[in-house]
Amino acid sequence: MQTIFARQARTPSGWVQNVRLRIENGAIAKITANAAPGDGDARVDTLLPGLANLHSHSFQRAMAGMSEYRAAGQDSFWTWRQLMYRFLDHLSPEQYQTIAALTFMEMLEAGYSAGGEFHYVHHQPGGAPYDDPAELSNRVFAAAAETGIGLTHLPVLYSYGGAGQQPLTGGQLRFGNSVDGFTDLVAQVRRNADRDLPADTRVGIAPHSLRATSPEDLAEVLKIQDGAPVHIHIAEQPAEVKDIQDWLGSRPVEWLLNNAPVGKDWCLIHATHMTEAETRTMATSGAVAGLCPITEANLGDGPFNGAEYLGNGGRFGIGSDSNIRIALSEELRQLEYSQRLRDLARNVMTPGPGSVGDTLYLGAARGGAQALGRAAGQIETGALADLIAVDTSLPALCALTPEQLLDGLCFAAGDGAVTDVWSAGRHQVKQGRHVGREQILAAFRDTVQSLRAAL
Repeated sequence: MQTIFARQARTPSGWVQNVRLRIENGAIAKITANAAPGDGDARVDTLLPGLANLHSHSFQRAMAGMSEYRAAGQDSFWTWRQLMYRFLDHLSPEQYQTIAALTFMEMLEAGYSAGGEFHYVHHQPGGAPYDDPAELSNRVFAAAAETGIGLTHLPVLYSYGGAGQQPLTGGQLRFGNSVDGFTDLVAQVRRNADRDLPADTRVGIAPHSLRATSPEDLAEVLKIQDGAPVHIHIAEQPAEVKDIQDWLGSRPVEWLLNNAPVGKDWCLIHATHMTEAETRTMATSGAVAGLCPITEANLGDGPFNGAEYLGNGGRFGIGSDSNIRIALSEELRQLEYSQRLRDLARNVMTPGPGSVGDTLYLGAARGGAQALGRAAGQIETGALADLIAVDTSLPALCALTPEQLLDGLCFAAGDGAVTDVWSAGRHQVKQGRHVGREQILAAFRDTVQSLRAAL
């Protein structure tokens, strides 16, 4: 058991003053308002629900800054992908684990209590399997255990190199699995998670995209869902939309909603290029839109149709995807600013009058928890103790009322306002720093030096 005393906290009913929380077995057991601090309490200023980072490829963190040089011709997502494949040719399991640990540590320090690892690297360079098919998933698990982050692991089914069941080539060979091979992998990964990681860990499934699977394989792999989250890349790039339409006769989001049991346990990643009809139908499906605004801007994907989606009751969460930058406040800010730049308007990401910061932060907290299958996203009795504390005495926040605080956090402050982070009650960030920071950072620096020499 542990206890936290906060000067104020944001609960589903609004702001509450002088709050004392009791945490038992990783969950919030009791909330007392207008309380006095007790001996042994962790004392913080302002307590908020922690967010889930619902979409990450952790290994790409080590590529940050490597793809910002313009080559001859027009750069795009597809030219960036070629660099990613070359990078993978040199990545060992030990390096994978070290990079994942750094990535998870930075997520926690930014204010994310949990992460969704969209994990598609399964094999050795060239495509030969490891002696243990779950080798790289086990490396992700080791990184999660070292950092204490809440993990939803999402092994990826990646069977084809492009729309129409094209063969895998080059860097894609590290990803490839048949449905039978993938089914065996997921079963083993679930056993390992039950054995090695905390009880709040989830293992879902992730058909990579419509272009990397087939209608028949998608239907077959959903048989092993077993109530866990299902994540899929969808409609990220115009070329992808065209390829799927030419192959399947429908746009990707339209095809998926008409041919798969999409509901509240699904997360559709990006969903950038949708018609208004697709946007409305997706919003009412109960699925979560997995938005990665910094990566989507970095890759030139385009903005999500946020106003139409929220106006129809759509749920969303945020992720750091390529991990070019891990910054919670900046993801939320970029999401809203992308809408303003497209629409030439202000305060777009809210379905009606009210605080944009509240809609962004609290919406992402609830949607991210739903997408990762975590009983979190709100400060309430029975929820997992996924929590962050922020310091409102900072210049960017000290002039604001409680009702303005989430606006300030999203638009004026940075992640340096985060002082403490708990993941299912694990107090992993204290005074703004992860408890294992120095060891994790030293190992990462050694890893990237060796990678730089190999590239």
